[in-house]
Amino acid sequence: MENLKEITSHFKLEGSVQNIAPLGTGLINDSYRVNTQEVHTPDYVLQRINHDIFTDVDMLQNNIIAVTSHIRKKLEEKKESDIGRKVLTYIPSLDGRYYYFDGNNYWRMMIFIPGAKTYEAVTPEFSYFAGLAFGDFQSMLSDIPVKLGETIPDFHNMEFRLFQLREAVKKDLAGRLKGVLYYVDEIEKRAQDMCLAEQLHREGKLPKRVCHCDTKVNNMMFDADGKVLCVIDLDTVMPSYIFSDYGDFLRTGANMGEEDDKDLDKVAFNMEIFKAFTRGYLQAAKVFLTPVETENLPYAAALFPYMQCVRFLTDYINGDIYYKIKYPDHNLVRTKAQFKLWQSVESRHKEMKEFIERCLD
Repeated sequence: MENLKEITSHFKLEGSVQNIAPLGTGLINDSYRVNTQEVHTPDYVLQRINHDIFTDVDMLQNNIIAVTSHIRKKLEEKKESDIGRKVLTYIPSLDGRYYYFDGNNYWRMMIFIPGAKTYEAVTPEFSYFAGLAFGDFQSMLSDIPVKLGETIPDFHNMEFRLFQLREAVKKDLAGRLKGVLYYVDEIEKRAQDMCLAEQLHREGKLPKRVCHCDTKVNNMMFDADGKVLCVIDLDTVMPSYIFSDYGDFLRTGANMGEEDDKDLDKVAFNMEIFKAFTRGYLQAAKVFLTPVETENLPYAAALFPYMQCVRFLTDYINGDIYYKIKYPDHNLVRTKAQFKLWQSVESRHKEMKEFIERCLD
């Protein structure tokens, strides 16, 4: 840990570093808790940024600082208490940037929030809190004066994902196309409809907003009383359609099966989770959403299992070059599960639309 201690010396910390220990089990970045010796100084979180995924670290950190600064300002205007626990606080390096490059890796530091926890369980109660938190997050950032960069270009661009699939089909690198033609055909039948967001944006009817783009229950911090403190994991915060935050949560949270469930009878869209998340989301976000955005929320719920189906199928046809697999047909199993989920979501379109209309009354 001596090397990590040396890394921390390049940041403007209060107090003296006592010890450093691994923190959490993040899949993207490596995190460490940094304890300080003095009683009245904060502890910190040190993170190694995965610059294979986030290739423009300067843009990444500029996005994050713009977002956290704007949220802090909003909380101060509302005269909120305990603001230091309701928005992440990043620490500048000695040269004034919000990261440090050691020659091989990029690092950043933030203040550790004491007495806070995350949850993994997706229940109606936590789904409601998630909807409220992410809706509030979008609402606070709806008037941010800074134009953010795309940390992962075309991340949720459906037209781009279909282009990738079509290129995979043309090349058939792994010789697997013949066995999946049914799924390719079904995807193509709905391709134009599922690119609605890009079409509406080109027509000037659908704005891009600042979105989190990784809306999961465990990307929120709760206090000891079970109240949401703040949204965390801000690496993917960037301009997108509000459908990103709404649809992506439901793809994972409202699936009654697993993302790679071999038993397709278990895969179905959970309307209780949908209703809880939607109620919370609209309670916080309806103040800024346009009619075009709210009327297309059922489309957003279908878009993300469709998009993930396309991405898994593309990788399967290409020979499993992107997603990690546990067995040879893993990406095909994932494709079938997401396809089934997409069908289940589409079958509830009318019911979703009616529930959303009631929430808006």
